[in-house]
Amino acid sequence: MQADQKIDELSLTRAVCTGGQTVVFNVRSTGLIKSPRLKYTLTSDRSLTPGVRDAVVDRIGFFLSLADDLEQFYRIGYGDVDFAPVLQKLYGLHQVKFLTPFESACWAVLSQRYPAAAAQRIKQTITEKFGTSLEMNGQKHLAFPEPYRLAYVKEPDLDAIVRNQRKTQFLIGIAQAFAEKDEKFLRTAKYDEVEKWLSQIQGIGEWSSKLILLRGLGRMEKIAVEKRLLKATSKIYGRGRTMTQSVLDQMAEKYGPWKGYWAYYLRTAAMSS
Repeated sequence: MQADQKIDELSLTRAVCTGGQTVVFNVRSTGLIKSPRLKYTLTSDRSLTPGVRDAVVDRIGFFLSLADDLEQFYRIGYGDVDFAPVLQKLYGLHQVKFLTPFESACWAVLSQRYPAAAAQRIKQTITEKFGTSLEMNGQKHLAFPEPYRLAYVKEPDLDAIVRNQRKTQFLIGIAQAFAEKDEKFLRTAKYDEVEKWLSQIQGIGEWSSKLILLRGLGRMEKIAVEKRLLKATSKIYGRGRTMTQSVLDQMAEKYGPWKGYWAYYLRTAAMSS
């Protein structure tokens, strides 16, 4: 998402398209770590109805996981001798998700067996070609297309960017599926029910569905095990030994519904050290 947003020391600016209307939001920190507080401003080229305003405010909170109450997670984590220093270092960190679950699903397809930098360039070109934009203070802010905008794009037009027919077909199918599904269901239905729905979409396998559930929907009940997580866990807990997936799964169970946050903190600590 690096090219999609502008980040300063205490603020973030990004565009989102809601119901066909592009809105640029700026979120800035005005509080302290122990008493956090955020303020936001919304800008659009037409007036904001209460419905659009509420949808964007909800999107900001969803994007930054502001409603996540981490007290129980911290209570478990501080009882974990190896993990406690990670908590102290990253105290207050909430998961930053993809702005929408649909965007995360598109990324899951684009990044499959493909270098991240190349996948990011393709995603950015899709945003430029099929998304929406709004200029503010001389800067153009791009919003990733809503599902319905990508659902009926002509396949050759999208494939000219993706240059992979299977991925192109997957993206269009994913857009059609998300265009017909209420996001409230994805956020609130039982984990297994959402995972089942995702698995029925062509191009989304087990790993992709877990990525979408975790990084697109903030569903922390399960983790997506990959090499970076195994490496991060080995670094914090292994004392030079490489962790196996079975050992990692055992360790994660201690964190119950917070195992996703445990994995998120581990990866973040490993990346920042």
